[in-house]
Amino acid sequence: MALEQGLLMLQENYQDNFLEILPIEPLKLDVIATPGMTRDADGSPQEFEKAEEKAVKAIQKHSMLIKSSERNPQIDDAYLLLGKSRYYSKRFVPALEAFNFVIINYPNADLVNETKIWRAKTEIRLRNEERAVSRMENMLRREAILEEAIIEAAHTAAAMGYMEMQDSTQHVINHLNKAIRTNKFPEQNARNRFILGQLYQQMNHIDSSNAAFKSILELKKIPYKYKVHAEIAMAQNATTVEEQALAIERLKKMTNDRDNRSFLHVLNYQLGNLTSENDSVSLRYYKESLVTGNPTDLQRELSYEKIGNVYFDKALFVTAAAYYDSILATNQTPNKKRIRRLVRKRSNLDDVILNKAIVKYTDSVLNLVAMSPEDRIGYFTVYTDSLRQDALEKEQALTDANLLNTGFSGPSRKRVSKNSSGTFYFYNPQTVGFGTQEFRRIWGNRPNEDNWRLSNKTQIRMASEETGEAIALETEEPEECKVSYYTSKIPTDQSEIDSLSVARNNAYFKLGLLYKEQFKEEELAIQNLEHLLTLQPGDNLELPSTFHLYRLYENIDEEKATYYKNQLVNNYPNSNFTKVVVNPGEQLSSSEDTPEKIYAEVYHNYEEELYEEVIKNTTKAIATYQGMKIVAKFELLRAYAIGKRDGQEAFAAALEFVALSYPNSDEGKKAIEVIEIIKEQKNNPN
Repeated sequence: MALEQGLLMLQENYQDNFLEILPIEPLKLDVIATPGMTRDADGSPQEFEKAEEKAVKAIQKHSMLIKSSERNPQIDDAYLLLGKSRYYSKRFVPALEAFNFVIINYPNADLVNETKIWRAKTEIRLRNEERAVSRMENMLRREAILEEAIIEAAHTAAAMGYMEMQDSTQHVINHLNKAIRTNKFPEQNARNRFILGQLYQQMNHIDSSNAAFKSILELKKIPYKYKVHAEIAMAQNATTVEEQALAIERLKKMTNDRDNRSFLHVLNYQLGNLTSENDSVSLRYYKESLVTGNPTDLQRELSYEKIGNVYFDKALFVTAAAYYDSILATNQTPNKKRIRRLVRKRSNLDDVILNKAIVKYTDSVLNLVAMSPEDRIGYFTVYTDSLRQDALEKEQALTDANLLNTGFSGPSRKRVSKNSSGTFYFYNPQTVGFGTQEFRRIWGNRPNEDNWRLSNKTQIRMASEETGEAIALETEEPEECKVSYYTSKIPTDQSEIDSLSVARNNAYFKLGLLYKEQFKEEELAIQNLEHLLTLQPGDNLELPSTFHLYRLYENIDEEKATYYKNQLVNNYPNSNFTKVVVNPGEQLSSSEDTPEKIYAEVYHNYEEELYEEVIKNTTKAIATYQGMKIVAKFELLRAYAIGKRDGQEAFAAALEFVALSYPNSDEGKKAIEVIEIIKEQKNNPN
């Protein structure tokens, strides 16, 4: 009974991830018990400890070993119970000892075949799959004389062993197909069928996969979760438009069934996947999957990622980053491939978010700078008036609530005589206390004297309870409600205004390059670069912006491409950008300012340990020679200089940028190689 209770607790605490191939036996192995570990350190229910104690007591007190022969037929049961208790406590070596003892000393016991299966499962947990599979194969050669329950359990154990071995998927399928012929263990049978469906799905054998999932729907006395996820898995197998439409209708019908309330999160998530062609519909389903049913942490992460991807594909990068952050802030498995990929994707958005924030701030300030003094006053007057109105509405709502709580319900309230022996409200200490607190909340601590109101004040109109007439109360006006508070913050110094303009122009240029090079969002890149040119940014940005616009239009609009090419030829005839455009097949001449010569000079500075100079010059070169292959070399050199100046973490981040920005170049591959070396050093500091 203790063992069964412990198993129920294990099942309640175990959460299957139906998005991956299920393990054949649902036993979580985060921690394996080792010698010296306390019994509760691995998180196993204490009921298994009780079951083990009872089994030991039964053996010690009731064993009848006479002339090397056990006369008590229940002792082998006790040893099997002992082994199971240790197995579920993840103490696999002691469990194996108990199972071996039964097999060696009770070869003719009724439970010997079941014990052999448990021994095989234990050996699999101890990473000795080959021996376990071999023993199960030998047992099944005598299948004709074995009971159905033993045959089913042996095939399941063999499949469990093959599951841990490489290139053994077909063996797993063969044994699972044989295990599901009988149904002596309904829950395990349903699990075996689901795993079969997943394996066929992985092999793209859709018909066989659907057949396995459909067979689960006909089973009885199985956990309902298998039926729900079988429906979802069949929906995942839908490939044609007609199949997807039928799957959507079937899942929608399931969401309206009260029995499926606890599964709404996975149903809505799958509906989001099936409707991915329509962003607004899929977004609605993904967002519903976050707030319906009982979503696990993993399900929330997957929904957040899907929502983030939708916004990412729509080039709403700031919104996408917020959803990715929701995952990374709570995720407990940073080493998973999915999370590592997400971290790289999210890091790419940092520059976009930063530069969009710079653009938003500088544009707004410079727009105010360009206004006349009268326009500024008018602009902020509208804003401060709205602040005052909001404050008055909140104040009135709070006053009404306090009057209601203290019994002041307006003129219709029945008046109480002063002589009514303690019923007058000022005779009630609690009511007086409410009034005192309300006065202090509005006015603060004021002296009992004339003219106690401040000189700088605004009026709040309240109705007199006695006459219904308005009474003007005065209170201090906060700074945020004054126009001068905002106008005084507008910069007037020309150098400060110029620095804002430079920051804005650089941000627009960087956004254009990020959209072009990293995210392949040509339309957004064109918008930012063309807007930059309207701001007259100067030759240092106008030249590369014109070049990149030529490249962007080259394959989509010949007329626009010709326009920007002419701009380069007419305005910058001697620049390297123009030479690349006019003579794309020719090498640049070895003039004094060729990219190669500049790279050599910067590299010499790196060897001389002038890292600040290297970072400054590589940054300038990257902006100047954007679009040329040599930019990747400058980026990698810059990363090394950052590493020398700021340490290993900054070095890794800079290398990550190079790897993601130039994945197919030699420099990008070198960056990936160095990143792996850094990770190895972190994991193995000795």
